[in-house]
Amino acid sequence: MRVHRGVGNGAIAAVTVLALCSGAWLLSSGAETDAPPQPSAAQARGDGDGGEAPHTGEAGEPRGAHTHPRSVAPALPPSPPDRIRIPAIRVDAPLMGLGLTKTGSLDVPPAERKNLAGWYEAGTTPGETGTAIVAGHVDNADGPAVFYRLGALRKGTVIEVDRRDGGTARFSVDAVEVYDAKAFPDEKVYGPAPRPELRVITCGGGYSRSTGYRGNVVVFAHLVGSGR
Repeated sequence: MRVHRGVGNGAIAAVTVLALCSGAWLLSSGAETDAPPQPSAAQARGDGDGGEAPHTGEAGEPRGAHTHPRSVAPALPPSPPDRIRIPAIRVDAPLMGLGLTKTGSLDVPPAERKNLAGWYEAGTTPGETGTAIVAGHVDNADGPAVFYRLGALRKGTVIEVDRRDGGTARFSVDAVEVYDAKAFPDEKVYGPAPRPELRVITCGGGYSRSTGYRGNVVVFAHLVGSGR
């Protein structure tokens, strides 16, 4: 997965995370037909996004997987996150801190731990004002990984992040977009935000057996509540 130049809150320097985007499972199995879902144009950010109209859940989705809050919750004090849950795509995974490697790329969770995601710990913590970054593998050599179905999310979906202070930050998805690595919108994804926002990133887009995935799926979300 390519994670490009960031600005503002805990900026990410020119970063490339190729390890997340090799498509190891598809390469080893030849199962291109099992490629992860990609977001539709209907889930892209539109004018006025930041709180969406109600969305009716699809058959088989867990109850409570979608909400439609229009408000923005007050920012929370800084606290490292411990876990991310996205009921709509059955994600319930621990979070590890990610830093930068000696070559300037964002480190990644161990590929063999498919149900593990990471957050950029030099940046904003999820729930405080600014842009918090979470990233994870889409697959590994054995099959789908933690964010395999990230591209299937819809506007209004709930994302929950458990924090080390004992609280839970609840986010609502504003948009789900896919970008080619060569046209990744650094400022849009990593730029500073005046409210508590979250980006969840994995690889996606076109797939090549020679190079793996050609881009990234990015989920944009904002804080709508918190609890204990």
